[in-house]
Amino acid sequence: MLFSLRVLHARYASIVYVAMILSALGIPSIAAESSPPNIVLILADDLGYGDLGCFGQKTLKTPRLDEMAQQGMRFTQFYAGCTVCAPSRCVLMTGQHMGRTVVRGNSTAPIVIPPDQETVASILKQAGYQTACIGKWGIGTPDNFTNPNDVGFDHFFGYINMWHAHNFYPEFLIRNGEVVKLNNVVADKWKQWRDPKLPMAGRGVAVKREEYAPDLFTEDALRFIRSNKDNPFFLYFAMNIPHANNEAGNAGMEVPDLGPFADKEWPAPEKGFAAMIRNIDRDCGRIIDLLNELKIAENTLVLFTSDNGPHQEGGHQADFFDSNGKLRGIKRDLTEGGIRVPTIAWWPGTVKQGTVDDAHWYFGDVMATVAELAGVDPPEGIDSDSFVGPLRGIPREKRWKRKSNMYWEFYSKRSAQRSAQAVRFGKWKAIRKPMFTGPIELYDMSNDASEKRDYSKRRPDLARHATNLLNKMHEPDPNWQIVGAKTRK
Repeated sequence: MLFSLRVLHARYASIVYVAMILSALGIPSIAAESSPPNIVLILADDLGYGDLGCFGQKTLKTPRLDEMAQQGMRFTQFYAGCTVCAPSRCVLMTGQHMGRTVVRGNSTAPIVIPPDQETVASILKQAGYQTACIGKWGIGTPDNFTNPNDVGFDHFFGYINMWHAHNFYPEFLIRNGEVVKLNNVVADKWKQWRDPKLPMAGRGVAVKREEYAPDLFTEDALRFIRSNKDNPFFLYFAMNIPHANNEAGNAGMEVPDLGPFADKEWPAPEKGFAAMIRNIDRDCGRIIDLLNELKIAENTLVLFTSDNGPHQEGGHQADFFDSNGKLRGIKRDLTEGGIRVPTIAWWPGTVKQGTVDDAHWYFGDVMATVAELAGVDPPEGIDSDSFVGPLRGIPREKRWKRKSNMYWEFYSKRSAQRSAQAVRFGKWKAIRKPMFTGPIELYDMSNDASEKRDYSKRRPDLARHATNLLNKMHEPDPNWQIVGAKTRK
């Protein structure tokens, strides 16, 4: 059960009291280590494994994120919740893998996280944290404006539905359930989406561009941190870049300023993509600088990651900057390029500088991790292992053997032939396409991250084990039927 606020306040009051006595006696205090850290979770949108310098990018520069990695830890086998945004973010918030979580695909239906389901935000809120989601919610298509607030966020500012988030110069945003008008004007071609109550409200392409939403989000995130510097806080900073404005076609990589890339002999979409990467790096640096300025860096964990692999939208080509690096596949694939994402943990004084963790983790593990950091029990019925151990530098052989399986599904337009499943168990990863009926592909992740050698014929025992896991992990849901699929009995 979750600790009540009364119990938590008493606990921390006792810690402070003991710390005062120890200080008076000249004895070092462990109060700082015992108090729950602030948590900043930064989620990029469609950022590939190879898009950051610290993960191998050769052309684009990301000095602030590289510095975060140098001062903290890189996770080299960290996976998104899914290969597209809505279900990936649902796994992140609920700690349940794709075979069980409530939102399993991108859809206009009002299928959302219900208010009675515990989320990362709700358990932290009950543990005394101030909670905020700023940027792109995009978990299903809510039929109200308060879904983020309903599931644990004290503060929300941004886009509710993911189609709205395509538009970097929207006519409106949502703040805590209320519509906030902006000075942008969307072309008349898209006027049918101006009603905020429509399922895909706000989508389109602006002809008057004055207020760039990603910049508004950064300013709001900085305000939230300043306002809560004296309280434990959880900031979920859900960027909507480097995603494309799909409605703008090959002009979809919209930025206010191309900066140093304006004169490059690159296609226009690639200049925009490069500017987005620069902006992500800059804004993460601004958050780090503020934490240092407020002298709360040593009590703040910053996690940076991406919701899935790189896209090929808005005119951008994933191989132009080698966005997936050594990995095969991109967004909408369950090969590594679609789901393995660059992940950095920064926590001065706790996370050892320049470290690398190569164990396999995924978005669902965030739930157990933040629960342990906050000193509360995680919800029951989740698929989540805590990675507090590596954050605190505990040797793996002393602290970790994975308890929950990592599992993915992909529903492409609900088509059986375009669907897929994947599961990771130990060093092995299996993929089945289409779901339920397709052949098994089996790869050894310890020496074949590019998934070039299929072991399914050489290791039929492991292929059978993978088949059993894939069947076991999927729990049927009437909201997520696949046309033409023969589901297991």
